Amino acid sequence: MPQLHAQPYDLDAIGFYFESLEEYANKARKNCNAYGDLVEEYEIQFIDGDDIDCALAKAWGVNQANIGGYFAACDEWEDYQKQIFIIAVGEIGYGFNPEDVHPEEFDVDLYHVDSMKELVVQMVDEGLFGDIPEHLTNYIDMDAIARDLAHDYTQTEIAGETLIYRAY
Repeated sequence: MPQLHAQPYDLDAIGFYFESLEEYANKARKNCNAYGDLVEEYEIQFIDGDDIDCALAKAWGVNQANIGGYFAACDEWEDYQKQIFIIAVGEIGYGFNPEDVHPEEFDVDLYHVDSMKELVVQMVDEGLFGDIPEHLTNYIDMDAIARDLAHDYTQTEIAGETLIYRAY
């Protein structure tokens, strides 16, 4: 589970670390500034956790109002779902409802390859260009096809992993 920090906007208050919505709520309910006034507003900062959860926090735009959904996503989603969300929201700019978001609803095709050329080879191997006799595969210009694919596909890096995606 990621560790976050609630940094008060009130300069006379001290922030706190938390690892769940319940822990945040308990600490926020008791956090007062130097004058005894309850602190109301915090900046939520990602402190520690997996790289994928850090990227998810950035794409999510973690704040006081949506940390519950963020923690649920960190706990329940698989890495590929987090990657789809990061691409859809963080890179493409799709909107989302933090209380009811499902990564499968985003129209993003995700490929776990290191380059466009590797994607072309995968597509040829899977028969996306039809049946190509093995003796002719050496004559296919994979680099030219990779350059063409770059018009519809985008290469990105998330949490140290290179991915290629296409969004509709």
